[in-house]
Amino acid sequence: MLGAAPLRFAPLLPRASATACGANASQLADGSQSPFLLPEAAEGDTAAPENMHKWRMVIAYDGTKFKGWQYQPSPPTIQCFLENALIRITKLDRKKLCLVGAGRTDTGVHAWGQVAHFTTPFAYHCLDSIHSAINGLLPPEIRVREISAARPEFHARSSTKSKIYHYKIYNEAIMDPFQSCYAYHSAYKLNPHAIREAASYFVGTHDFTSFANAAHNDRERSPIKKIIRFDVTEMGAVLQLEVEGTGFLYRQVRNMVALLLQVGKEALPPDIVPVIIAARDRKELAKVALSAPPHGLYLMSVNYDDEILKPPEVKNYLPEMYQFLLPPRVFLVQNCQS
Repeated sequence: MLGAAPLRFAPLLPRASATACGANASQLADGSQSPFLLPEAAEGDTAAPENMHKWRMVIAYDGTKFKGWQYQPSPPTIQCFLENALIRITKLDRKKLCLVGAGRTDTGVHAWGQVAHFTTPFAYHCLDSIHSAINGLLPPEIRVREISAARPEFHARSSTKSKIYHYKIYNEAIMDPFQSCYAYHSAYKLNPHAIREAASYFVGTHDFTSFANAAHNDRERSPIKKIIRFDVTEMGAVLQLEVEGTGFLYRQVRNMVALLLQVGKEALPPDIVPVIIAARDRKELAKVALSAPPHGLYLMSVNYDDEILKPPEVKNYLPEMYQFLLPPRVFLVQNCQS
């Protein structure tokens, strides 16, 4: 029984170091112990779903060195590194953490606004300390930008309203070496007006079967997707393509960009886009364009309805017999500076 279990120190409190979180989650950076106590569940106990707490993270990463987002231990992935950090901090296994990302970015794809959620059977009084601890355990190419409490019904993937991707093209004869891992190089001078016209044909609700690669180990997904906007912006030598949609099929963005590159080179007319869409056949696109490489692609943001992003209701997360140990404010998940 949880109420009869022995006591332990709280898993994380203000300014816990990354090392301390990995080795002794109750020890603060200065070596002192936490004054706040939590009940420790006996080995083998599992928390009921209603007692689980959900946390939302916004994550940025340079995808160059990683084998994409989706979990696999070797070669390493973004999800693998995040889970390892959370396991060290929370002392939970990956099954209990249930880390889920909004988008399964491919090898070499970058992100500024990836969103993920995970669960714990306990709450955190101060999120600043766990935020610092996670980043302290991650490689420098991965950073958790934000962490906050999430409502029980929030789901990083299925609650998504829309996603925004950028694709960067460096359009000069000589490539900037500092952008070689972060933008596709087109030495051929592209026609941005033709690309802009072609991109406009993608806007709306369409069957994007022609632009989807076969996904491995994935469920059946409807090919009907809505593109909200597709903007083309000239920024000096960089041509930035920005697309927002309610959802995307596997490699859909890179395949759309591939066709736009051919239009930009004036090898194809802008109105080829509706023709390829109407074909609903991936082979038709393959006849005229290869998939654009991953290193120019960025997941910039994942958008949700305001209602689902509202803070969860305040819970008293200690059993009644232990509540006298903590001041009332400990029941709030809040910023340490408050």
